Amino acid sequence: MQKILIVEDDRDLNASLSYALEKQKYSVASVFSISQAKKIYVKEAPHLVLMDINLPDGEGFELCRWMKSQKDVPVLFLTARDMEEDVLSGYDLGAEDYVTKPFSMKILLRKIEVILKRTPKADSIGHADFDDGYLKIDLNNAKVSINGKKCSVTPTELRLLREFIRNQGQLLTYNILLERLWDTGGQFVDKHALAVNVNRLRGKLEDEQHKYISNVYGMGYQWIG
Repeated sequence: MQKILIVEDDRDLNASLSYALEKQKYSVASVFSISQAKKIYVKEAPHLVLMDINLPDGEGFELCRWMKSQKDVPVLFLTARDMEEDVLSGYDLGAEDYVTKPFSMKILLRKIEVILKRTPKADSIGHADFDDGYLKIDLNNAKVSINGKKCSVTPTELRLLREFIRNQGQLLTYNILLERLWDTGGQFVDKHALAVNVNRLRGKLEDEQHKYISNVYGMGYQWIG
């Protein structure tokens, strides 16, 4: 059973989320603060985290950063903060999605289903490895290394790598990537969020001597490694 951690200090909303998720047969752990979240995160290893930004003992952004440094688990921000810079900050931290309140519970449940469905599992990823002596990508074990040193990537970035490596040299249009990565034809994630993820991935993998992802202006992306 997949476990979801809810970090939300609004107790009524927390209870509503817990009820809705348990009805969908998820295992739920709910907390109201960052300090509680850290304990549960380490102890119970959830498969996904639903997180508010404004919490009584700090910001969810910092909690997300801490969680990603411990173990890369999908994070979905659920917040009243709808400023563009907040949304971009969430994606920059590696969040899978950013949902503003008020929201539709049905759509939220669908988003969660899509994220968990698309989160890479070791037994479901193909053997499309890449190794050029500088960059090594082991999709089976969800590992990326540069010059022998581990490179941390988010689940979304790993899915991007899987699509690029499986289609080396081919142009992947924006729509194709959105459909394959989020399985919604772009309904839940727009082209800007895709660009943020691709640019962050390029920043991790590329330097002056090593280029892997080409942006075909107005069309999409291409793996040129």
